[in-house]
Amino acid sequence: MNVFINLLVADLERSRAFFTALGFTFNDDFSDEMTLGMEIGGNCYSMLVTRERFATFTLRPLADAHETTEVLVSLQLESREAVDAFMETALAHGAEALREPQDYGFMYSRDFADLDGHIWEPFWLDPAAAAAAAAKEGAAAASDATAAEEGAS
Repeated sequence: MNVFINLLVADLERSRAFFTALGFTFNDDFSDEMTLGMEIGGNCYSMLVTRERFATFTLRPLADAHETTEVLVSLQLESREAVDAFMETALAHGAEALREPQDYGFMYSRDFADLDGHIWEPFWLDPAAAAAAAAKEGAAAASDATAAEEGAS
């Protein structure tokens, strides 16, 4: 399965420069004066689309991503350092940081709004530590449920 994320953008060339700085590439076979085909990785792509073209894709009103959240694009990176580097590059090219880094031990994430307000969340995840944390939470929830049942008796 391939995934295509369509994002409304105000200025295609400005968006191309921004996302090129972040390391993304573009497929000119899927680009024209109203659309840029951006390769995110694996089988995931984004179509960066002008307002005029985007309006032909839906009968609903178009969201202003600077005012409302219409999508969160999360990108798993190989390390915490890669997350920080990705974030710093985005900020250096005009992105807006939206909150402080989130550090859960097994997962580390940051988030920014791109030039058009779309939210991107680069993150790092240690799968073994995430599984251990989930198992611990599950055991704690089961213990709490048992205590609640015993208290109700």
